[in-house]
Amino acid sequence: MKVHRFIERLAVASAVMAFAAAGAYAAQLDTDARTAIPNQVQQIIVVDYHAMQNSPAAMDLKARILPPELKELENALKASGFNENHDVDDLAFAAFRTDKRGGLQTVGIAQGQFSVPDIMANFKKKKIKPKMIRANALYPMGASGMTVVFLNPTTMIFGSTDAIHSALDARDGLAPNFLTNQPMLDQMGAVDSEAIWSILDQQGTQYMMKSLLGQASQVADYNTIKKRLLGSHYTMNFQNGVKFSLVVKTPDTFTAATLSSLLNAAAMYEKISGTAIEKQAIDATTIDSSAGDLEVNYSSSDSQFSALLQSPLFKTVVK
Repeated sequence: MKVHRFIERLAVASAVMAFAAAGAYAAQLDTDARTAIPNQVQQIIVVDYHAMQNSPAAMDLKARILPPELKELENALKASGFNENHDVDDLAFAAFRTDKRGGLQTVGIAQGQFSVPDIMANFKKKKIKPKMIRANALYPMGASGMTVVFLNPTTMIFGSTDAIHSALDARDGLAPNFLTNQPMLDQMGAVDSEAIWSILDQQGTQYMMKSLLGQASQVADYNTIKKRLLGSHYTMNFQNGVKFSLVVKTPDTFTAATLSSLLNAAAMYEKISGTAIEKQAIDATTIDSSAGDLEVNYSSSDSQFSALLQSPLFKTVVK
């Protein structure tokens, strides 16, 4: 990959920008949803789904960079007969690892006001029979190959059968769930009052920062500190322009300052050969450290952000 991609990486580095939202509403997960996320969660993305619909810039960003696996989940939700614009209030995605099944799995979590009796009646009318996992009824989501299960009248989870099985094991107490992961709970507490937010564990943060730094991740300093990245969280807001805030947690001031220096050096290096749009984006980005935190903030107008999305270099990065 060529250099001078700094702000594009900032927007898409770890595929966390699956959605973007506007408005002042908080997107929070209820207790049932939290218990259905296995303990070894790598990333959670949560968005106020109604707010997203009100921002053309947010929808543009979503259309350009929605990762394939999340797009597949969203399409399955539509194909199942749910109207995501009206039935769903909050939409979340959780990527996690499990010892039993191995690999990285992803489930979608939808929260809203669902007319479960009507939905069940529709399934019965179509002679759709559920697959049972203990007392949990899993229904197919159209021809997508995915399934959905209602945890309560306002919360459902959907995804592959294996991923749903892992989620239900966590919820039913057969495997540790998210509520036992204190570092990630602490990360959530810092951001879940926002309309869109994401949290990443140590492994997810290391992957994100390597992508964000680009060629700068090959230097000795980064190889030394990457294992000292503890986790990260971000928020993004499309109210009165575009605002992005990322915090990377480290154990000490020195690590955070070193990471800040590396990221600033990468930004300056790429600014030299960047286009006018890219230079403007880098100028709109501040990179600093405070105590043990790396702090990255980006702010622009809607028109500036739209121009960045349309740049050929942005398209190259999100392939």
